[in-house]
Amino acid sequence: MKFSIDSTDLAILAIVQDDASLSNQALAERVGVSPATCLRRVQRLRDAGVLEKEVAIVNPWALAKATGRPPAITCIVEVSLDRQDSAAQQAFETAALQHPQVQQCWRVAAGPDFVLIINCLDMPAWHAFSQALFTRENNVRNIKAYFATHRARWNSSIPLPHLKRP
Repeated sequence: MKFSIDSTDLAILAIVQDDASLSNQALAERVGVSPATCLRRVQRLRDAGVLEKEVAIVNPWALAKATGRPPAITCIVEVSLDRQDSAAQQAFETAALQHPQVQQCWRVAAGPDFVLIINCLDMPAWHAFSQALFTRENNVRNIKAYFATHRARWNSSIPLPHLKRP
């Protein structure tokens, strides 16, 4: 049976992208369906892999203030591989995903082979991480690292198609 999404599912997705901590009751009220229907639809979206994960987003500056430590370092890294064949790209991707500092790993076109978003506690941690991943053994030819100095916006939402409500 083919999985399809209707406007009620999209309404659920739009709301939980913004606040996944809502109770089923509150979500159902905002969407305009019964709690049982809402629960069934959310479970269906999870089972289909549309709802991939629910997480809490930690504010790095609030955490830094509370712990008395500087905020973690965020680095955007362009990675160019020596060999760009499919197996070489997959091998690098597998190696990158072994490191918890890698928050995002994107294969890209028309420039570097990968763009990574990295978070490290401090510069010594960045140095150790970069020495471990960006090596000849991992087929890395060149990297360009850009250290973030200010985060104007961070959002995990994706745009959703518009469907008319039934």
